[in-house]
Amino acid sequence: MSNKDVTVSKMTGNAEKQSGRVITRFGSELLVSNGDQRPVRCTTKRKLDHVACGDYVIWHANQHGNATVSKLLPRKNALTRRTYRGTPKTIAANIDQLIVTSSWLPRPIWELVDRYLIAAHQLDTDVIIVMNKSDLEKKQATNVDWKALQDYRDIDYPVIAINANTGEGVDELRQRMNAKTNIFVGRSGVGKSSIAQHFLPDIELLVNKISQSGEGQHTTTTATLYDLGDEAYLIDSPGVRDYVLDELTEKKLSDGYCEFAPYVHACRFNNCTHYHEPKCAVRTAVEQGEISEGRYQRYLSALTSMDA
Repeated sequence: MSNKDVTVSKMTGNAEKQSGRVITRFGSELLVSNGDQRPVRCTTKRKLDHVACGDYVIWHANQHGNATVSKLLPRKNALTRRTYRGTPKTIAANIDQLIVTSSWLPRPIWELVDRYLIAAHQLDTDVIIVMNKSDLEKKQATNVDWKALQDYRDIDYPVIAINANTGEGVDELRQRMNAKTNIFVGRSGVGKSSIAQHFLPDIELLVNKISQSGEGQHTTTTATLYDLGDEAYLIDSPGVRDYVLDELTEKKLSDGYCEFAPYVHACRFNNCTHYHEPKCAVRTAVEQGEISEGRYQRYLSALTSMDA
C-alpha cells in the first residue's frame, strides 16, 4: 500500500455500486479498497455490523458524507473469537494461508502447532510452518524437536527456518505468500511481528496516516489488510495472530490430523476415536510406522483432555 493509498476517496454525486475489500474496521465505519486501490471511507447498516477485515463487499457513494456498504459478499471462511459476553465475533475473513509461527526461544509447543493445523483444516487454508530464531537452533533443539519437524515435512507441510534479525529465510517465505491472503498465528514471543516487519517496513507510518486522516483511531486490536504486491496480502492484528480454534469436537480433532484420512474408512466403527476401539486402522498404521507415533500421542492427549 503506497502513501496515496491511505488518502480517503471523496466520492460525490455518483451512487453507482462497486465491489471492494475491507481493509480495516473502526466501530461502525470501514476503509474499503476500490478498483484503483484507493481506500474509501464507508459506513455500514446495523444488519452488516459483522462485516470484518478481509471481507468482500458492495458499496456505493453518497452525495454527502461517507460511502455506504450495502451488501456482504459470500465468504470463503472466517476467523471468529468469543467476546466477553460469549458471542462469536468475526475478526478476519477470506484467509488463504496460515503462517504457523514457532521459535526456539520460547521453545516450541508441538501440541499448539498441531492445534493451529487443525484450525487451518477447518478453515480450508494452506499452511506454512515457520521456525524463527534459527540462530538458536543448534543450542535449543532436541531430538524430539527434530523428529516433530520431520513429521510435518513427511505429511507435506512446508517448514521454513527464519531469523527475523538477519532476514534468513524471509525471501522464501515471501515467495510462498504470493497470490494469497496470509495471516501469522502463534504464541506470544515467537517473533511474528518481527517477521511481518520485513514485509511492512512502513507499517507505523501507514497506521499513523490512517489515524490522522480522520478514519478513527487504529489500535493494536484492529485487524488490517495490507497489500504486499504480487497479489499477496497480509492481515495483521494481535487478535488474529493469537487465534486458535477454541471449540474442538472429536471429529474436528481427528479430521485435523490429515495423515489419518487414508485409514479412517477402514476402521471397524464409523465413529471410531482411534483410541481404544477394536480393529482401528489408524492405530494399526501407527503400530506399523505409517503414522508418526509422536503426532498420534499428541492426538490422544488432546482427545483425552476433551473428556476431562
